[in-house]
Amino acid sequence: MHGSRPSRILARDATCSPELATPIISASRPPTTCARTTQTSIRTSGCGNRTSNRTRSCSRGSRCRRRTRPSAYRGRPIRVPGKLQSLARRFARPDAAVAAGILVSRVAGLVRVRIFSHYFGLRDAADAFNAAFRIPNLLQNLFGEGALSGSFIPVHAGLRARGEHDAAAQTARTVFALLALAISILVLLGVLSAPILVDAIAPGFHGDKRVLTVELVRVLFPGAGILVISAWCLGVLNSHGRFLLAYTAPVAWNAAMIATLLLFGYGRDLDTLALYLAWGSVVGSGLQFGVQAPFAWKLSRGAGGLSLIPPVRRAVRNFMPVLVSRGAVQLTGYIDAMIASLLPTGAVSGLTNAQLLYTLPVSLFGIAISAAELPAMSGDAARDSAPGGRNDALRRRIDAGLQRLAFFIVPSAVTFAALGDVVAATLLQTGRFRPEDSLYVWGILAGSSIGLLATTMARLYSVAHYALGDTRRPLRYALVRLVLVTTLGYLCAILLPPAIGLAREWGAAGLTASAGVAGWVEFVLLRRSINTRIGPTGVLASHMARLWGSGIAAALIAWGIKLVIPTSNPLVRGAIVLPVFGAGYLGLAILLRVPIVGLRPR
Repeated sequence: MHGSRPSRILARDATCSPELATPIISASRPPTTCARTTQTSIRTSGCGNRTSNRTRSCSRGSRCRRRTRPSAYRGRPIRVPGKLQSLARRFARPDAAVAAGILVSRVAGLVRVRIFSHYFGLRDAADAFNAAFRIPNLLQNLFGEGALSGSFIPVHAGLRARGEHDAAAQTARTVFALLALAISILVLLGVLSAPILVDAIAPGFHGDKRVLTVELVRVLFPGAGILVISAWCLGVLNSHGRFLLAYTAPVAWNAAMIATLLLFGYGRDLDTLALYLAWGSVVGSGLQFGVQAPFAWKLSRGAGGLSLIPPVRRAVRNFMPVLVSRGAVQLTGYIDAMIASLLPTGAVSGLTNAQLLYTLPVSLFGIAISAAELPAMSGDAARDSAPGGRNDALRRRIDAGLQRLAFFIVPSAVTFAALGDVVAATLLQTGRFRPEDSLYVWGILAGSSIGLLATTMARLYSVAHYALGDTRRPLRYALVRLVLVTTLGYLCAILLPPAIGLAREWGAAGLTASAGVAGWVEFVLLRRSINTRIGPTGVLASHMARLWGSGIAAALIAWGIKLVIPTSNPLVRGAIVLPVFGAGYLGLAILLRVPIVGLRPR
C-alpha cells in the first residue's frame, strides 16, 4: 500500500464459496469482516452481501471469516497483477468473442478449401461445385445473414433491453415460424427452377458441366434453407450475449464437408465426389443448426403463442428495406461469378479461392472493428445531436477506427500484391492444385489488393452513416458500386485481356481489379458524405506514407528471402517468408514511429 491509495486484493470466503475469489478494492480491511469500498455504484462484496457507496461491515459478522490458511499467509492480501486483470477483461468483451468465433470459423474454412483444392484443383468439377454453391448461398446471405440480421435482431434486442422478456420470446418464436414457412417455399422454388438459375448465374457453362451444376444446385438448396434458420439462432443467441457459440457454429458445417472429402475422396471420379460433397454440405447445415437450436429455443421460452404482435409486424416491415440494401452488396459477388463463367476452365474456382483469402482480413479487421464501433458511434452521434453538439467525439472515433484499419489492412494488401504466390501455395497447393494454379490465384489476389483498403474503410463509413440514422446514402452508393462492378468487370475481364495480348483466363485478375476501382469510388462517396455532415475525417497522409513504406520495404526483404530459400516445399517457404514479412513490417513501423494499435481503442 502507498498511503490511502486503493489496491486490488483477492478475498476468499469460506461461507460463500471456498473455491471462488472476488476481486475487491480496499484501502484496508479487517481480516474477519467482509467489506468493500466503491465509488460509483452498488456492488457485491466478497461474501455476496450487497454494499453501497460506503465501506460497510458484512451483516453476517463473525460468521463471515476468511478461509483458514497457513499462518504465513493469514490475513495477507493476494495481489492480482494488472496485466492479468486487463487480459481477463479483454477476453470477456463481446467483440473479442465475435472476433474469436470468426477466426476459428475462418481457419476451419481455410482447411476445408485446402482439402477441396487437393482433390479438385481447378478442374471442371471444381468450377461446377463453386458456381452451384453460390446460387443457394445467395438465399442464406440475403435472408439469413442479411435481411434477418438487420430486421429481427434490433427488435428482439430492444425488447429485452426494456425488460419485455415474454414479448421478446414470443417475437422470436413467431419470426421462426414465419421464416421456416417462407424458406420452405423458396427452397422448393429453387429446386424446381435450378436450370434457369444456373443459366442466369453461369451462362458460360455448357454440356456435362452445366448438367452437373444443375444437380448440385438441387442438392445444395435445402442446406442453404437450414442455414437461414441457423441465422435465426444467431440472432437469439446474440441478443442474450451468447456470442461465441453463435460465431463458432459454422465449424460444424466445415467439419462435415472436410469429413466427406476425407472419407470419399479417393477412388471416385470428380463428378461423383462433387455430389457427395454437396450432400455433406446439407448434413453440415443440419449440424450447424443443431448445435445452436437447443440453446436458442430454450432462450425463447415464454408466455404467449404465435401471434403477429406489434414487434413482429415491425420486424416484417423492416425486412424489405434491409433486403434491398444488403442485396446490392451481395450481388456484386454473383456478378463476378457470372462474368468468370465466361472465362476458360478454372476461372470460377480461382476466383472463389482468391475471394476466400482476401476476405479474411476484411472479416477479421474490417467487420470486427466496424461492429465494435457501431454502438459507441451511435452514442456519440446522440450526444452530438444535442444543442451545442459539435460532432467532435464522433470524428475522433472515426479517425481512430480508420487508423486501426489502415495498420492491419495495408500490410495485407502488400502481402497479396507482392507475396500472393507464397500465400496461395502455403494454404492451397496440394494434390491436384499445382504450382501454376498458385500463380493464377496470385494474379487474382494482386487485383483484389487494389481495393482492399478502400473496401474496409468504406465499411466503417457506412457504419458511421447508420449511427447517424442515415441508411439511404449507403444504399445509393452501393448501387453505384454495383453498376461499376458490372460495367468495368465486363470490360476488364472479357474485352481487355485479348486487346493487350493476355490469355483469356487472366480476365479474372481484371475482374478483381475493377471491383477494387469500384470500391474506391464508393469509399470516396461515403467519406465525402460524412465529411460534409460532421466535418473533416480521415488518416493523415504522412501516417499512410509511413505505413505503405513499412509494408513495401518489408515485402522487399521477404521477397529476397524467398529467392534464396533452397526449397520448393510451399509449407516450408511460407513458414519462413511470411513471418519475415510480418516481423519486418512491425519493426519498420516501430522504427518510423507509427503508433502500434489494436482492434479496439484503450
